[in-house]
Amino acid sequence: MYDDILYAIDDPVAIITLNRPDRLNAFTYKTLDELKDAVLKAQADPAVVGIVITGAGRGFCAGLDAVTLAESAGPGASRKVAAADPDETPGLFSYLLDVEKPVIAAVNGVAAGGGFVLVALCDIRFAAPEAVFTSVFSKRGLISEHGTSWILPRLLGAGRALDLLWSSRKVGAEEALRIGLVEFVTGSDDLLDQARAYIVDLAENVSPASMRETKRLVYSHMGLGYDPALRETHEAMRASLKRADAKEGVDSFVERRPPDFPRIGGED
Repeated sequence: MYDDILYAIDDPVAIITLNRPDRLNAFTYKTLDELKDAVLKAQADPAVVGIVITGAGRGFCAGLDAVTLAESAGPGASRKVAAADPDETPGLFSYLLDVEKPVIAAVNGVAAGGGFVLVALCDIRFAAPEAVFTSVFSKRGLISEHGTSWILPRLLGAGRALDLLWSSRKVGAEEALRIGLVEFVTGSDDLLDQARAYIVDLAENVSPASMRETKRLVYSHMGLGYDPALRETHEAMRASLKRADAKEGVDSFVERRPPDFPRIGGED
């Protein structure tokens, strides 16, 4: 079904693998379209509790393919932007923030340019020891685009965000962990297993509907003051108390058994 990616369901996880290893999984427009299609397919699948995105071979993603990059910076480069839906939030991976399920990056190697953006806009990041991160943009005469100027200060703080975006320097896995660019560093051979295990643990213990609402609140509240944020949270909590998940959460605790929360997707 796909040419540039691999898509597999390993209940309760959808694993999406960027699969152009001879090009360090660099993006073409086709790759970007396939990735979005696979993510939205996983969101709609009730068998999927969370999504893991990783890369084939020795790299995660080296950014835009050289040919695609040349097209995007040359005459007529605005055509791709102009063709976008004006009602959609601009940016290559802004749609990930609206995906109703956890999206995990399992970074197995270099994540540069657009690959760096993809990592930043995932919800949680696992990194192998050989993972390397660089924004690249400033070295190409570009600005910190596709949402990086919005998300990085929220992940790292303004100073560290500016350092990475100004310098475009390379950041290894351990530094990425120290400054908050990734949440977990694990062994190379265990990377995908650990990312999958994270989602399995969520699937066994946490309400998917609660995760969906929590993700929505976290990202929407990044642009709000505390008063409107707390008011929205109060209303969301009142609504959650009326869901069957709330009763199941209490019942499973009282009965000392694992919860059996319904999954989301499909007609949900």
